[in-house]
Amino acid sequence: MTKGYWNINLEEMMEAGVHFGHQARKWNPRMSPYISTERRGIHIINLAKTARSLSEACDFVFDAAGKGKQFPIVGTKYQAADLVASAAIGARCHYVNKKWLGGMLTNWSTTETRPQKFKDLKKERDTGRFNRPPKKETAMLKGQLSQLQKYPGGIKYMTSLPDIVIIVDQQEEYTAIGECIILGIPTICLVDTDCDPDLIDVPIPANDDARASIRLILNKLTSAICEGRHSV
Repeated sequence: MTKGYWNINLEEMMEAGVHFGHQARKWNPRMSPYISTERRGIHIINLAKTARSLSEACDFVFDAAGKGKQFPIVGTKYQAADLVASAAIGARCHYVNKKWLGGMLTNWSTTETRPQKFKDLKKERDTGRFNRPPKKETAMLKGQLSQLQKYPGGIKYMTSLPDIVIIVDQQEEYTAIGECIILGIPTICLVDTDCDPDLIDVPIPANDDARASIRLILNKLTSAICEGRHSV
């Protein structure tokens, strides 16, 4: 696959504001290879390098999707939450967009019981069993179901540890990245000018705050995932 195939162009990225970094005083020096200049105290990301990194990430997920790999998408901050859910559902990927629960991956033996617990409670609710116990117990069961739906709801059908994790914001999802590092799970992540690209296996230098930027990057990645699945 080539960059042209993924239809990655600089004009589209500029319109989405992918090139706008953070204030220069907040930068991480390890991002210097990806910064082209400073404008009015704001670092400007080199979009040629973004295009190259995004193309490589698309190639990576395309190949992995063709092998049946799993790609949960993680993004819990308010700018990204609905975009993460929409992109993941469209590409039939798992996702976490409410809150990363510590140990979600490193304590997988506990995490993997939650989807079954969710299914059991949902079945009890749908069959009317919630109406049979005392009111106090019914309220407790409804609360458990709500919590399971809210937090790990996007991974309720994930039956094993993921193969690759796509992350929207390094600073916000530091715990998730740490768990991936511990377990040796490859990560793809948008890295803004205040990030450390060395923590990520496939860093994509990009504005991680603007919704248009997040949407563009996720759309390219999920399109590559869908193409990879269909290529089998």
